[in-house]
Amino acid sequence: MNSKRISVLSATALALLALSGAAKAADRCSLATLNGAYGFSAQGKLIGLLDSSNGVHPFVTQQLLNDVALVTFDGSGHFARIDTGTVGGAPKGGQTDFVGNQSGYYTMKSNCTGTMTIQYDSGVVLLLEMVVTDDARVIKAVIISETLPSAGPTVDGTPCQAPCAEAVEVSLEGRKVVSFGFR
Repeated sequence: MNSKRISVLSATALALLALSGAAKAADRCSLATLNGAYGFSAQGKLIGLLDSSNGVHPFVTQQLLNDVALVTFDGSGHFARIDTGTVGGAPKGGQTDFVGNQSGYYTMKSNCTGTMTIQYDSGVVLLLEMVVTDDARVIKAVIISETLPSAGPTVDGTPCQAPCAEAVEVSLEGRKVVSFGFR
């Protein structure tokens, strides 16, 4: 009887220890978690314009987006960013090199989820939802909101009334930069 009671108590103690470790693991992120440079890639599609009730008005030509960026987080909620990419197979905005002067801010919950807001000099603003994984070596994100000063034509003729909201399906992945170049 005593050995049975000790076994039950031991099992209960082990379960409590395991659960307390899981709780600690789930609550380990803060703004300071993101500090330093991350190389990002983004792929997706520019779909159309969103109206005030989030109805999608498709562009005449939906376009694929590919982008790479270097984002440097300061550990205090801000970051600097440079990027280059293509939209519909052509260099984004006619650029031929990485474009700098992008900045933004981020939030981070203790469960390692958060947001990033990216602001371009052109007036484009992106809002991303993100999750930080692998001991802060990987960031996965999706764009949940994009506003821009102008946009192409939609199938039904809905105009862009600046700033207009763009419907996008874009996912991003960032990896912590351990060293630049080759080792």
